[in-house]
Amino acid sequence: MKTKTIISTVSLAVALLFGTTAMAQAKMKKDTKMVGGAEMYPSKDIISNAVNSKDHTTLVAAVKAADLVETLQGDGPFTVFAPTNAAFDKLPEGTVATLLKPENKGKLQSILTYHVLAGNFSGKDIMKAIKKGGGKATFKTVNGAMITAMMDGKALMLKDTAGNTTMVTIADVNQSNGVIHVIDTVVLPGM
Repeated sequence: MKTKTIISTVSLAVALLFGTTAMAQAKMKKDTKMVGGAEMYPSKDIISNAVNSKDHTTLVAAVKAADLVETLQGDGPFTVFAPTNAAFDKLPEGTVATLLKPENKGKLQSILTYHVLAGNFSGKDIMKAIKKGGGKATFKTVNGAMITAMMDGKALMLKDTAGNTTMVTIADVNQSNGVIHVIDTVVLPGM
């Protein structure tokens, strides 16, 4: 009788373990988003995920040239507005190549840190701030300059200090050290 109870208890424990693991894997799969043809795993940091996105090769090259890899692999949390390659292509011809030169590292750092907020701001958090602000919300970027968030219908938009706008095309790509929101235009701090 005791052996039967022990076997039942062990069987129940194993079933619970596998059930819990399966539930955790299902949640992880649900929280995992596809960006640039790659899965973005919430268990990985911002850089470890971004290097796999074929839509963000220019951003990754810029982050490396600006010596910001270690920072964005840090604890954070960070909210990163991640421009796609197509967003960088909208800049005047030669701009990216010029910014990637070692002598322009300070300017590149300034631009990239303008795309980062200290803290973890989900799309819902940003929209809540917009609603509270009567249609606009202003956030201080890691760069120190302000960026404005607003809605255009159901689309979450950002406006830089020069009045240029970008749209969030993929929101809430959760990372172990923050969140990424993919954007379609590079925003620029006042320079």
